[in-house]
Amino acid sequence: MRISEAAAAAGTTAKTLRFYEDIGLLPGIGRTPSGYRDYPHEAVQRAAFIRRSRAAGLSLEQAGDLLAMHDAGTRPCSHVRDRLADQLEAVDARISELQALRKTLAAQHRAAGSGPEACDPRQVCSYL
Repeated sequence: MRISEAAAAAGTTAKTLRFYEDIGLLPGIGRTPSGYRDYPHEAVQRAAFIRRSRAAGLSLEQAGDLLAMHDAGTRPCSHVRDRLADQLEAVDARISELQALRKTLAAQHRAAGSGPEACDPRQVCSYL
């Protein structure tokens, strides 16, 4: 399968497929006699897995580790579940941080509503 077809099937771009090949996440991509990359179905599946991993917040290194486990004959499902649990925890923590930030910003925005004439001229800005 040519690169544009493989990219479409994997839900990614040709540039991304070349990058994954360059860093070894898509090993052994053959070439046609005319020199075009020829992606087998397995490479498309790997690229789609990497895309889904990235969409779930996993790093390329983590996706590569999971692929290496698969390549070694180990089903990485329990490791995926653990990584997803870690991601959920990190997202929940980030949501809490963002909610606190929103509360702070809303209070500062309300205080800033009185206009620049209320600012203390000795400060850069009284609102911050």
